[in-house]
Amino acid sequence: MVNGAGAAAIACTKLYVRLGVKPENVVMCDSKGVIRADRPNLPEQKALFATTRDLHTLADALAGADVFLGLSVKGVLTPRMLLSMAPRPIVFALANPDPEIDFETAVKTRDDLIFATGRSDYPNQINNVLGFPYIFRGALDCRATCINEEMKIGAVKAIADLARRPVPPVVDAAYGESHLSFGREYILPKALDPRLLAAVAPAVAKAAAESGVARRPIHNLAKYAIELDTVGSGGGRIMRRIVDLAKRSLQRVVLSGGEAEKMIAAAARLAGDGICVPVLLGEPEHILKTASLIGADLTGCEIIDPRSDEEKHRTEQYAALLASLMQRKGMTRDEALYALTDDNCYAMAMVRHGDADACIASTYASADRLAEQAESIIGLADGIEHMSTLSIMGTRMGTYYISDVAIAGRADARGLADTARMAARAVRFLGEEPVVAMLSYSSFGSGFHTGDGSAASGTPECVARAVELLHNEEPDLAVDGEMQLNYALDTAARDRLFPFNRLKGREVNTLIFPGLNSANITAKMMLSMGMASMVGPIQLGLRLPVHFIHAQSEVTDIVNLAAVAAVDASVLRHEGMRLTPARH
Repeated sequence: MVNGAGAAAIACTKLYVRLGVKPENVVMCDSKGVIRADRPNLPEQKALFATTRDLHTLADALAGADVFLGLSVKGVLTPRMLLSMAPRPIVFALANPDPEIDFETAVKTRDDLIFATGRSDYPNQINNVLGFPYIFRGALDCRATCINEEMKIGAVKAIADLARRPVPPVVDAAYGESHLSFGREYILPKALDPRLLAAVAPAVAKAAAESGVARRPIHNLAKYAIELDTVGSGGGRIMRRIVDLAKRSLQRVVLSGGEAEKMIAAAARLAGDGICVPVLLGEPEHILKTASLIGADLTGCEIIDPRSDEEKHRTEQYAALLASLMQRKGMTRDEALYALTDDNCYAMAMVRHGDADACIASTYASADRLAEQAESIIGLADGIEHMSTLSIMGTRMGTYYISDVAIAGRADARGLADTARMAARAVRFLGEEPVVAMLSYSSFGSGFHTGDGSAASGTPECVARAVELLHNEEPDLAVDGEMQLNYALDTAARDRLFPFNRLKGREVNTLIFPGLNSANITAKMMLSMGMASMVGPIQLGLRLPVHFIHAQSEVTDIVNLAAVAAVDASVLRHEGMRLTPARH
Protein backbone atom coordinates (compact mmCIF):
# COMPACT_ATOMS: atom_id res chain seq x y z
CA MET A 1 0.00 0.00 0.00
CA VAL A 2 1.02 3.62 -0.59
CA ASN A 3 0.49 6.31 2.05
CA GLY A 4 0.41 9.77 0.50
CA ALA A 5 -1.27 11.02 -2.64
CA GLY A 6 1.01 13.76 -3.91
CA ALA A 7 2.73 13.71 -7.28
CA ALA A 8 5.62 11.60 -5.93
CA ALA A 9 3.29 9.00 -4.44
CA ILE A 10 1.26 8.75 -7.65
CA ALA A 11 4.42 8.48 -9.77
CA CYS A 12 5.80 5.75 -7.50
CA THR A 13 2.51 3.87 -7.64
CA LYS A 14 2.41 4.01 -11.43
CA LEU A 15 5.95 2.66 -11.56
CA TYR A 16 5.05 -0.01 -9.02
CA VAL A 17 2.19 -1.18 -11.26
CA ARG A 18 4.42 -1.10 -14.34
CA LEU A 19 6.83 -3.43 -12.57
CA GLY A 20 4.14 -6.09 -12.45
CA VAL A 21 1.99 -5.47 -9.40
CA LYS A 22 -1.72 -5.74 -10.21
CA PRO A 23 -3.58 -2.44 -9.67
CA GLU A 24 -6.18 -4.12 -7.45
CA ASN A 25 -3.37 -5.09 -5.09
CA VAL A 26 -2.29 -1.49 -4.56
CA VAL A 27 -4.14 0.56 -1.93
CA MET A 28 -3.46 4.30 -1.74
CA CYS A 29 -4.17 6.48 1.29
CA ASP A 30 -4.21 10.23 1.73
CA SER A 31 -4.84 12.46 4.75
CA LYS A 32 -8.51 11.37 4.77
CA GLY A 33 -7.80 7.64 4.76
CA VAL A 34 -8.06 5.01 2.04
CA ILE A 35 -8.89 6.43 -1.38
CA ARG A 36 -12.13 4.62 -2.18
CA ALA A 37 -14.14 4.59 -5.37
CA ASP A 38 -17.25 5.78 -3.50
CA ARG A 39 -15.56 8.93 -2.19
CA PRO A 40 -17.26 11.96 -3.77
CA ASN A 41 -15.43 14.50 -5.94
CA LEU A 42 -12.26 12.45 -6.41
CA PRO A 43 -9.66 14.18 -8.63
CA GLU A 44 -8.80 12.25 -11.76
CA GLN A 45 -5.33 11.34 -10.53
CA LYS A 46 -6.65 9.82 -7.29
CA ALA A 47 -9.53 8.13 -9.06
CA LEU A 48 -7.00 6.06 -11.02
CA PHE A 49 -6.05 4.28 -7.78
CA ALA A 50 -9.38 4.24 -5.94
CA THR A 51 -10.27 0.85 -4.44
CA THR A 52 -13.62 -0.89 -4.09
CA ARG A 53 -12.37 -3.01 -1.19
CA ASP A 54 -13.91 -2.52 2.23
CA LEU A 55 -10.97 -0.53 3.61
CA HIS A 56 -11.25 2.85 5.28
CA THR A 57 -8.23 3.67 7.44
CA LEU A 58 -4.48 3.24 7.16
CA ALA A 59 -4.73 0.52 9.80
CA ASP A 60 -7.28 -1.33 7.63
CA ALA A 61 -5.03 -1.09 4.57
CA LEU A 62 -1.95 -2.38 6.38
CA ALA A 63 -3.53 -5.55 7.77
CA GLY A 64 -1.82 -8.38 5.85
CA ALA A 65 0.02 -5.95 3.55
CA ASP A 66 3.41 -6.94 2.14
CA VAL A 67 4.74 -3.46 1.41
CA PHE A 68 4.29 0.02 2.90
CA LEU A 69 5.47 2.96 0.80
CA GLY A 70 5.20 6.13 2.84
CA LEU A 71 5.48 9.59 1.32
CA SER A 72 3.55 11.46 3.97
CA VAL A 73 4.29 12.69 7.51
CA LYS A 74 6.03 11.71 10.73
CA GLY A 75 4.52 9.10 13.03
CA VAL A 76 1.50 7.85 11.03
CA LEU A 77 2.69 4.23 11.09
CA THR A 78 2.34 2.71 14.56
CA PRO A 79 3.95 -0.46 15.95
CA ARG A 80 0.50 -2.08 16.07
CA MET A 81 0.00 -1.43 12.35
CA LEU A 82 3.47 -2.79 11.61
CA LEU A 83 2.71 -5.98 13.54
CA SER A 84 -0.44 -6.48 11.46
CA MET A 85 1.49 -6.69 8.19
CA ALA A 86 2.36 -9.95 6.42
CA PRO A 87 5.53 -11.92 7.26
CA ARG A 88 8.79 -10.34 6.10
CA PRO A 89 7.22 -6.96 5.32
CA ILE A 90 8.93 -4.18 3.37
CA VAL A 91 8.54 -0.67 4.78
CA PHE A 92 9.78 2.40 2.94
CA ALA A 93 9.16 5.22 5.42
CA LEU A 94 10.29 8.17 3.33
CA ALA A 95 8.86 11.22 5.08
CA ASN A 96 11.69 13.70 5.72
CA PRO A 97 13.32 14.58 7.99
CA ASP A 98 11.36 12.25 10.26
CA PRO A 99 9.94 9.02 8.80
CA GLU A 100 6.43 7.62 9.30
CA ILE A 101 7.92 5.36 11.98
CA ASP A 102 11.40 5.80 13.40
CA PHE A 103 14.09 3.23 12.65
CA GLU A 104 14.67 2.10 16.24
CA THR A 105 10.97 1.48 16.89
CA ALA A 106 10.48 -0.34 13.59
CA VAL A 107 13.35 -2.81 13.96
CA LYS A 108 12.46 -3.42 17.60
CA THR A 109 8.87 -4.22 16.60
CA ARG A 110 9.65 -6.65 13.75
CA ASP A 111 12.85 -8.66 13.37
CA ASP A 112 11.81 -9.89 9.91
CA LEU A 113 11.48 -6.38 8.53
CA ILE A 114 13.16 -4.81 5.50
CA PHE A 115 13.19 -1.11 6.36
CA ALA A 116 14.26 1.98 4.45
CA THR A 117 14.09 5.71 5.06
CA GLY A 118 15.31 8.85 3.33
CA ARG A 119 17.99 9.42 5.97
CA SER A 120 21.70 8.74 5.58
CA ASP A 121 22.18 7.81 9.25
CA TYR A 122 20.14 4.62 8.89
CA PRO A 123 20.55 1.62 6.57
CA ASN A 124 18.89 1.71 3.14
CA GLN A 125 18.74 5.41 2.43
CA ILE A 126 16.36 6.05 -0.47
CA ASN A 127 17.47 9.31 -2.05
CA ASN A 128 16.77 10.75 -5.47
CA VAL A 129 20.50 11.21 -6.03
CA LEU A 130 20.62 7.45 -6.65
CA GLY A 131 18.72 7.98 -9.89
CA PHE A 132 17.92 11.45 -11.09
CA PRO A 133 21.41 12.73 -12.00
CA TYR A 134 22.17 9.56 -13.93
CA ILE A 135 18.73 9.33 -15.56
CA PHE A 136 19.28 12.84 -16.91
CA ARG A 137 22.79 11.94 -18.07
CA GLY A 138 21.56 8.94 -20.06
CA ALA A 139 18.60 10.85 -21.45
CA LEU A 140 20.73 13.80 -22.58
CA ASP A 141 23.43 11.66 -24.15
CA CYS A 142 20.98 9.74 -26.34
CA ARG A 143 18.96 12.91 -27.03
CA ALA A 144 15.76 11.40 -25.65
CA THR A 145 12.55 13.27 -26.45
CA CYS A 146 11.19 12.53 -22.98
CA ILE A 147 11.85 10.51 -19.84
CA ASN A 148 9.35 7.68 -19.99
CA GLU A 149 8.42 4.82 -17.68
CA GLU A 150 10.69 2.39 -19.53
CA MET A 151 13.68 4.59 -18.78
CA LYS A 152 12.74 4.82 -15.11
CA ILE A 153 12.39 1.05 -14.93
CA GLY A 154 15.78 0.67 -16.62
CA ALA A 155 17.28 2.87 -13.90
CA VAL A 156 15.53 0.90 -11.15
CA LYS A 157 16.85 -2.41 -12.46
CA ALA A 158 20.40 -1.05 -12.86
CA ILE A 159 20.38 0.23 -9.28
CA ALA A 160 19.04 -3.10 -8.03
CA ASP A 161 21.73 -4.99 -9.95
CA LEU A 162 24.48 -2.76 -8.54
CA ALA A 163 23.33 -3.51 -5.00
CA ARG A 164 24.20 -7.19 -5.53
CA ARG A 165 27.79 -6.46 -6.60
CA PRO A 166 30.78 -6.23 -4.19
CA VAL A 167 31.07 -2.81 -2.56
CA PRO A 168 34.29 -0.76 -2.94
CA PRO A 169 36.09 -0.34 0.42
CA VAL A 170 35.96 3.47 0.14
CA VAL A 171 32.17 3.25 0.34
CA ASP A 172 32.34 1.02 3.42
CA ALA A 173 34.64 3.52 5.13
CA ALA A 174 32.63 6.58 4.11
CA TYR A 175 29.53 5.21 5.82
CA GLY A 176 31.27 3.60 8.79
CA GLU A 177 30.34 0.10 7.67
CA SER A 178 32.28 -3.14 7.41
CA HIS A 179 32.00 -5.18 4.24
CA LEU A 180 28.59 -4.07 3.04
CA SER A 181 26.85 -6.78 1.05
CA PHE A 182 23.39 -7.38 -0.33
CA GLY A 183 20.90 -8.21 2.40
CA ARG A 184 18.24 -6.80 4.70
CA GLU A 185 20.28 -3.72 5.63
CA TYR A 186 21.74 -3.16 2.17
CA ILE A 187 19.10 -3.45 -0.53
CA LEU A 188 20.35 -0.61 -2.71
CA PRO A 189 23.67 1.18 -3.29
CA LYS A 190 24.89 4.05 -1.15
CA ALA A 191 24.55 7.57 -2.54
CA LEU A 192 28.35 8.00 -2.73
CA ASP A 193 28.91 4.76 -4.64
CA PRO A 194 31.20 5.82 -7.52
CA ARG A 195 29.76 3.17 -9.87
CA LEU A 196 26.25 4.60 -10.10
CA LEU A 197 26.90 6.84 -13.11
CA ALA A 198 28.30 4.08 -15.31
CA ALA A 199 25.57 1.67 -14.18
CA VAL A 200 22.43 3.79 -14.46
CA ALA A 201 23.03 6.14 -17.40
CA PRO A 202 23.69 3.34 -19.94
CA ALA A 203 20.60 1.45 -18.72
CA VAL A 204 18.52 4.59 -19.26
CA ALA A 205 19.98 5.17 -22.72
CA LYS A 206 19.29 1.54 -23.64
CA ALA A 207 15.67 1.79 -22.49
CA ALA A 208 15.24 5.06 -24.40
CA ALA A 209 16.44 3.42 -27.61
CA GLU A 210 14.28 0.33 -27.14
CA SER A 211 11.19 2.43 -26.42
CA GLY A 212 11.76 4.61 -29.48
CA VAL A 213 12.40 7.98 -27.79
CA ALA A 214 16.16 8.21 -28.39
CA ARG A 215 16.93 10.54 -31.29
CA ARG A 216 20.58 9.52 -31.20
CA PRO A 217 20.69 5.91 -29.91
CA ILE A 218 23.91 4.74 -28.27
CA HIS A 219 24.82 1.46 -29.94
CA ASN A 220 27.99 0.56 -28.01
CA LEU A 221 26.77 0.76 -24.42
CA ALA A 222 29.90 -0.86 -22.98
CA LYS A 223 32.07 1.84 -24.55
CA TYR A 224 29.62 4.50 -23.39
CA ALA A 225 29.95 3.27 -19.80
CA ILE A 226 33.72 3.66 -20.03
CA GLU A 227 33.40 7.11 -21.61
CA LEU A 228 31.29 8.23 -18.66
CA ASP A 229 34.45 8.01 -16.57
CA THR A 230 35.77 11.02 -18.49
CA VAL A 231 32.84 13.24 -17.44
CA GLY A 232 34.36 16.11 -15.49
CA SER A 233 37.85 15.55 -16.98
CA GLY A 234 38.57 12.07 -15.67
CA GLY A 235 41.06 12.74 -12.87
CA GLY A 236 38.97 15.67 -11.66
CA ARG A 237 35.89 13.48 -11.42
CA ILE A 238 37.78 10.92 -9.37
CA MET A 239 39.20 13.61 -7.12
CA ARG A 240 35.73 15.01 -6.43
CA ARG A 241 34.71 11.53 -5.37
CA ILE A 242 37.77 11.14 -3.13
CA VAL A 243 37.26 14.57 -1.56
CA ASP A 244 33.61 13.77 -0.82
CA LEU A 245 34.67 10.56 0.89
CA ALA A 246 37.46 12.25 2.85
CA LYS A 247 35.03 14.82 4.27
CA ARG A 248 32.95 12.11 5.91
CA SER A 249 35.73 11.04 8.31
CA LEU A 250 38.23 13.78 9.10
CA GLN A 251 41.75 12.41 9.46
CA ARG A 252 44.89 14.15 10.79
CA VAL A 253 47.31 14.50 7.87
CA VAL A 254 50.83 15.82 8.59
CA LEU A 255 52.42 18.08 5.97
CA SER A 256 56.19 18.19 6.33
CA GLY A 257 58.00 21.25 5.04
CA GLY A 258 55.23 23.24 6.66
CA GLU A 259 57.00 26.58 6.36
CA ALA A 260 56.79 26.57 2.54
CA GLU A 261 54.17 28.88 1.03
CA LYS A 262 52.53 26.15 -1.03
CA MET A 263 52.26 23.81 1.93
CA ILE A 264 50.66 26.59 3.97
CA ALA A 265 48.23 27.42 1.18
CA ALA A 266 47.39 23.72 0.78
CA ALA A 267 46.76 23.35 4.52
CA ALA A 268 44.41 26.35 4.47
CA ARG A 269 42.42 24.82 1.61
CA LEU A 270 42.32 21.37 3.20
CA ALA A 271 40.99 22.80 6.47
CA GLY A 272 38.67 25.32 4.82
CA ASP A 273 37.11 22.66 2.58
CA GLY A 274 36.80 20.19 5.46
CA ILE A 275 38.89 17.53 3.72
CA CYS A 276 41.10 16.68 6.71
CA VAL A 277 42.78 18.20 9.76
CA PRO A 278 46.13 19.37 8.36
CA VAL A 279 49.14 19.46 10.67
CA LEU A 280 51.97 21.77 9.55
CA LEU A 281 55.48 21.05 10.81
CA GLY A 282 57.59 24.16 11.35
CA GLU A 283 58.16 27.26 13.43
CA PRO A 284 54.72 28.67 14.30
CA GLU A 285 55.63 32.36 14.10
CA HIS A 286 57.14 31.95 10.65
CA ILE A 287 54.19 29.89 9.40
CA LEU A 288 51.62 32.38 10.68
CA LYS A 289 53.53 35.33 9.20
CA THR A 290 53.73 33.63 5.82
CA ALA A 291 50.05 32.71 5.99
CA SER A 292 49.20 36.35 6.62
CA LEU A 293 51.31 37.51 3.69
CA ILE A 294 49.66 35.11 1.22
CA GLY A 295 46.16 35.51 2.67
CA ALA A 296 45.83 31.93 3.91
CA ASP A 297 43.36 31.31 6.74
CA LEU A 298 44.80 28.57 8.97
CA THR A 299 41.68 28.16 11.09
CA GLY A 300 41.26 24.44 11.66
CA CYS A 301 44.95 23.70 11.07
CA GLU A 302 47.45 22.51 13.66
CA ILE A 303 51.03 23.76 13.83
CA ILE A 304 53.75 21.70 15.52
CA ASP A 305 57.35 22.79 15.94
CA PRO A 306 59.35 19.55 16.33
CA ARG A 307 62.29 21.50 17.82
CA SER A 308 60.34 23.34 20.51
CA ASP A 309 60.48 22.62 24.23
CA GLU A 310 56.74 21.90 24.15
CA GLU A 311 57.39 18.94 21.86
CA LYS A 312 60.37 17.56 23.78
CA HIS A 313 58.39 14.77 25.45
CA ARG A 314 56.87 13.69 22.13
CA THR A 315 60.28 13.79 20.44
CA GLU A 316 61.73 11.56 23.17
CA GLN A 317 58.93 9.04 22.54
CA TYR A 318 59.63 9.05 18.81
CA ALA A 319 63.36 8.61 19.41
CA ALA A 320 62.70 5.55 21.54
CA LEU A 321 60.41 4.19 18.83
CA LEU A 322 62.95 4.71 16.04
CA ALA A 323 65.77 3.23 18.10
CA SER A 324 63.71 0.10 18.77
CA LEU A 325 62.77 -0.23 15.10
CA MET A 326 66.31 0.19 13.80
CA GLN A 327 68.51 -0.99 16.65
CA ARG A 328 69.81 -3.87 14.56
CA LYS A 329 70.69 -1.42 11.80
CA GLY A 330 73.03 0.43 14.12
CA MET A 331 70.76 3.27 15.23
CA THR A 332 71.18 4.48 18.81
CA ARG A 333 68.83 6.72 20.75
CA ASP A 334 71.06 9.75 20.16
CA GLU A 335 71.16 9.01 16.44
CA ALA A 336 67.36 8.69 16.45
CA LEU A 337 67.09 12.13 18.09
CA TYR A 338 69.32 13.53 15.35
CA ALA A 339 67.26 11.82 12.63
CA LEU A 340 64.13 13.45 14.00
CA THR A 341 65.51 16.90 13.21
CA ASP A 342 64.42 16.05 9.66
CA ASP A 343 60.75 16.99 9.28
CA ASN A 344 59.98 14.04 7.00
CA CYS A 345 61.34 11.59 9.56
CA TYR A 346 59.36 13.35 12.31
CA ALA A 347 56.14 13.22 10.24
CA MET A 348 56.55 9.51 9.57
CA ALA A 349 57.25 8.89 13.25
CA MET A 350 54.00 10.68 14.11
CA VAL A 351 52.10 8.30 11.84
CA ARG A 352 53.88 5.20 13.13
CA HIS A 353 53.31 6.28 16.75
CA GLY A 354 49.61 6.91 16.09
CA ASP A 355 49.67 10.69 16.61
CA ALA A 356 48.64 11.26 12.99
CA ASP A 357 46.66 9.21 10.49
CA ALA A 358 48.74 9.96 7.38
CA CYS A 359 51.52 12.20 6.15
CA ILE A 360 52.71 13.97 3.03
CA ALA A 361 56.51 14.03 2.94
CA SER A 362 58.13 16.61 0.68
CA THR A 363 61.50 16.64 -1.04
CA TYR A 364 63.50 18.85 -3.39
CA ALA A 365 65.38 15.86 -4.80
CA SER A 366 64.52 12.30 -5.78
CA ALA A 367 62.24 10.25 -3.55
CA ASP A 368 64.82 7.53 -2.89
CA ARG A 369 65.77 8.94 0.51
CA LEU A 370 62.11 9.25 1.49
CA ALA A 371 61.53 5.67 0.41
CA GLU A 372 64.36 4.46 2.64
CA GLN A 373 62.98 6.39 5.60
CA ALA A 374 59.43 5.16 5.01
CA GLU A 375 60.50 1.54 4.65
CA SER A 376 62.48 1.74 7.90
CA ILE A 377 59.92 3.69 9.97
CA ILE A 378 56.57 2.62 8.50
CA GLY A 379 57.50 -0.74 7.01
CA LEU A 380 56.19 -2.62 4.01
CA ALA A 381 52.76 -4.22 3.98
CA ASP A 382 52.58 -7.93 4.74
CA GLY A 383 53.76 -10.03 1.82
CA ILE A 384 55.09 -7.04 -0.13
CA GLU A 385 58.80 -6.83 -0.93
CA HIS A 386 58.98 -3.37 -2.49
CA MET A 387 57.16 -0.09 -2.99
CA SER A 388 55.67 1.17 -6.23
CA THR A 389 53.62 4.14 -7.40
CA LEU A 390 50.27 4.72 -9.07
CA SER A 391 49.21 7.83 -10.97
CA ILE A 392 45.71 8.66 -12.14
CA MET A 393 45.75 10.19 -15.62
CA GLY A 394 42.65 11.98 -16.87
CA THR A 395 42.70 12.10 -20.69
CA ARG A 396 40.25 12.78 -23.50
CA MET A 397 40.15 9.01 -24.07
CA GLY A 398 39.25 8.22 -20.48
CA THR A 399 40.85 7.72 -17.09
CA TYR A 400 43.96 5.56 -16.92
CA TYR A 401 45.93 4.27 -13.95
CA ILE A 402 49.65 3.97 -14.63
CA SER A 403 52.09 2.17 -12.39
CA ASP A 404 55.74 1.15 -12.40
CA VAL A 405 58.42 -0.24 -10.11
CA ALA A 406 59.69 3.17 -9.00
CA ILE A 407 60.74 3.97 -5.43
CA ALA A 408 63.47 1.44 -4.77
CA GLY A 409 61.56 -1.24 -6.62
CA ARG A 410 62.52 -4.30 -8.60
CA ALA A 411 61.95 -4.56 -12.32
CA ASP A 412 62.28 -8.35 -12.34
CA ALA A 413 59.28 -10.59 -12.95
CA ARG A 414 58.40 -10.83 -9.27
CA GLY A 415 58.59 -7.08 -8.83
CA LEU A 416 56.45 -6.38 -11.89
CA ALA A 417 53.85 -8.94 -10.81
CA ASP A 418 53.63 -7.38 -7.34
CA THR A 419 53.37 -3.91 -8.88
CA ALA A 420 50.45 -5.04 -11.04
CA ARG A 421 48.75 -6.65 -8.05
CA MET A 422 49.11 -3.51 -5.93
CA ALA A 423 47.90 -1.31 -8.78
CA ALA A 424 44.84 -3.50 -9.33
CA ARG A 425 44.00 -3.34 -5.63
CA ALA A 426 44.34 0.45 -5.67
CA VAL A 427 42.07 0.75 -8.72
CA ARG A 428 39.41 -1.33 -6.95
CA PHE A 429 39.91 0.83 -3.86
CA LEU A 430 39.03 3.83 -6.03
CA GLY A 431 35.83 2.15 -7.19
CA GLU A 432 36.87 0.86 -10.63
CA GLU A 433 37.35 -2.66 -11.95
CA PRO A 434 40.96 -3.03 -13.13
CA VAL A 435 41.73 -4.25 -16.64
CA VAL A 436 45.52 -4.50 -16.71
CA ALA A 437 47.98 -4.38 -19.61
CA MET A 438 51.62 -5.28 -18.91
CA LEU A 439 53.55 -3.05 -21.32
CA SER A 440 56.71 -3.59 -23.35
CA TYR A 441 58.11 -2.79 -26.79
CA SER A 442 57.08 -6.34 -27.70
CA SER A 443 53.64 -7.90 -28.10
CA PHE A 444 53.18 -11.52 -27.05
CA GLY A 445 56.69 -12.67 -27.93
CA SER A 446 57.33 -10.56 -31.03
CA GLY A 447 60.31 -8.85 -29.40
CA PHE A 448 62.04 -11.84 -27.82
CA HIS A 449 65.59 -11.54 -29.15
CA THR A 450 67.86 -13.12 -26.58
CA GLY A 451 67.00 -16.68 -27.45
CA ASP A 452 68.79 -17.94 -24.35
CA GLY A 453 65.80 -18.00 -22.01
CA SER A 454 67.05 -15.08 -19.92
CA ALA A 455 64.62 -12.56 -18.50
CA ALA A 456 66.65 -9.53 -17.50
CA SER A 457 64.83 -6.79 -15.65
CA GLY A 458 62.45 -4.82 -17.85
CA THR A 459 62.87 -7.00 -20.96
CA PRO A 460 59.89 -8.46 -22.84
CA GLU A 461 60.78 -11.89 -21.46
CA CYS A 462 60.70 -10.46 -17.94
CA VAL A 463 57.27 -8.91 -18.51
CA ALA A 464 55.98 -12.17 -20.01
CA ARG A 465 57.13 -14.06 -16.92
CA ALA A 466 55.39 -11.53 -14.70
CA VAL A 467 52.18 -12.16 -16.65
CA GLU A 468 52.63 -15.90 -16.16
CA LEU A 469 52.99 -15.36 -12.41
CA LEU A 470 49.83 -13.26 -12.34
CA HIS A 471 47.82 -15.77 -14.36
CA ASN A 472 48.79 -18.47 -11.86
CA GLU A 473 48.44 -16.41 -8.67
CA GLU A 474 45.58 -14.06 -9.62
CA PRO A 475 43.35 -16.08 -11.98
CA ASP A 476 40.43 -13.68 -11.52
CA LEU A 477 42.43 -10.58 -12.41
CA ALA A 478 41.93 -9.28 -15.96
CA VAL A 479 45.59 -8.97 -16.98
CA ASP A 480 47.67 -9.86 -20.04
CA GLY A 481 50.82 -9.00 -21.96
CA GLU A 482 53.53 -8.37 -22.69
CA MET A 483 52.08 -5.88 -25.21
CA GLN A 484 52.85 -2.60 -26.90
CA LEU A 485 50.98 0.47 -25.74
CA ASN A 486 49.02 0.85 -28.99
CA TYR A 487 47.54 -2.64 -28.62
CA ALA A 488 46.75 -2.01 -24.97
CA LEU A 489 44.64 1.00 -25.96
CA ASP A 490 43.16 -0.35 -29.22
CA THR A 491 40.84 -3.14 -28.15
CA ALA A 492 39.66 -4.03 -31.67
CA ALA A 493 43.19 -4.32 -33.08
CA ARG A 494 44.41 -6.32 -30.08
CA ASP A 495 41.54 -8.77 -30.29
CA ARG A 496 41.88 -9.16 -34.05
CA LEU A 497 45.63 -9.80 -34.08
CA PHE A 498 45.87 -11.65 -30.74
CA PRO A 499 42.52 -13.43 -30.32
CA PHE A 500 43.94 -15.57 -27.51
CA ASN A 501 44.47 -12.60 -25.18
CA ARG A 502 42.66 -12.73 -21.84
CA LEU A 503 41.35 -9.17 -22.08
CA LYS A 504 39.21 -9.86 -25.13
CA GLY A 505 36.47 -7.28 -25.57
CA ARG A 506 37.53 -5.28 -22.52
CA GLU A 507 38.93 -1.74 -22.47
CA VAL A 508 42.24 -1.45 -20.61
CA ASN A 509 42.32 1.10 -17.79
CA THR A 510 45.49 0.08 -15.91
CA LEU A 511 48.92 0.27 -17.54
CA ILE A 512 51.98 -1.35 -15.92
CA PHE A 513 55.24 0.01 -17.30
CA PRO A 514 58.37 -2.18 -17.22
CA GLY A 515 60.50 0.51 -15.57
CA LEU A 516 60.67 4.00 -14.12
CA ASN A 517 62.18 5.53 -17.26
CA SER A 518 59.35 4.57 -19.60
CA ALA A 519 56.61 5.45 -17.13
CA ASN A 520 58.10 8.81 -16.14
CA ILE A 521 58.86 9.88 -19.72
CA THR A 522 55.34 8.94 -20.89
CA ALA A 523 53.60 10.76 -18.04
CA LYS A 524 55.74 13.90 -18.33
CA MET A 525 55.26 14.01 -22.10
CA MET A 526 51.47 13.78 -21.78
CA LEU A 527 51.38 16.47 -19.09
CA SER A 528 53.74 18.82 -20.94
CA MET A 529 51.75 18.52 -24.16
CA GLY A 530 48.47 19.19 -22.37
CA MET A 531 47.17 15.71 -23.14
CA ALA A 532 46.31 14.75 -19.57
CA SER A 533 45.79 15.83 -15.99
CA MET A 534 47.38 13.77 -13.23
CA VAL A 535 46.70 12.88 -9.62
CA GLY A 536 49.67 11.34 -7.86
CA PRO A 537 52.01 9.63 -7.77
CA ILE A 538 50.39 7.66 -4.97
CA GLN A 539 52.76 5.41 -3.02
CA LEU A 540 51.81 1.75 -2.78
CA GLY A 541 53.31 -0.94 -0.59
CA LEU A 542 53.61 0.69 2.87
CA ARG A 543 51.75 -0.41 5.99
CA LEU A 544 50.43 3.08 6.71
CA PRO A 545 49.47 6.05 4.52
CA VAL A 546 52.65 7.96 3.72
CA HIS A 547 52.96 9.71 0.36
CA PHE A 548 55.76 11.71 -1.24
CA ILE A 549 55.56 14.95 -3.19
CA HIS A 550 58.07 17.41 -4.63
CA ALA A 551 58.36 20.54 -2.52
CA GLN A 552 57.64 22.74 -5.55
CA SER A 553 54.43 20.94 -6.51
CA GLU A 554 51.33 23.03 -7.08
CA VAL A 555 48.91 23.60 -4.22
CA THR A 556 46.20 21.57 -5.96
CA ASP A 557 48.56 18.59 -6.26
CA ILE A 558 49.30 18.72 -2.52
CA VAL A 559 45.60 18.99 -1.68
CA ASN A 560 44.74 16.06 -3.96
CA LEU A 561 47.42 13.80 -2.49
CA ALA A 562 46.40 14.73 1.06
CA ALA A 563 42.79 13.83 0.22
CA VAL A 564 43.91 10.44 -1.10
CA ALA A 565 45.96 9.90 2.07
CA ALA A 566 42.97 10.84 4.23
CA VAL A 567 40.66 8.36 2.50
CA ASP A 568 43.35 5.67 2.68
CA ALA A 569 43.71 6.32 6.42
CA SER A 570 39.95 6.28 6.90
CA VAL A 571 39.65 2.86 5.28
CA LEU A 572 42.61 1.55 7.27
CA ARG A 573 41.15 2.78 10.56
CA HIS A 574 37.73 1.44 9.72
CA GLU A 575 38.48 -2.09 8.60
CA GLY A 576 42.21 -2.64 8.79
CA MET A 577 42.80 -2.75 5.05
CA ARG A 578 44.89 -0.64 2.69
CA LEU A 579 45.46 0.21 -0.92
CA THR A 580 48.07 -2.54 -0.79
CA PRO A 581 47.18 -6.25 -0.84
CA ALA A 582 49.00 -9.08 0.89
CA ARG A 583 50.75 -11.57 -1.37
CA HIS A 584 48.76 -14.78 -1.75
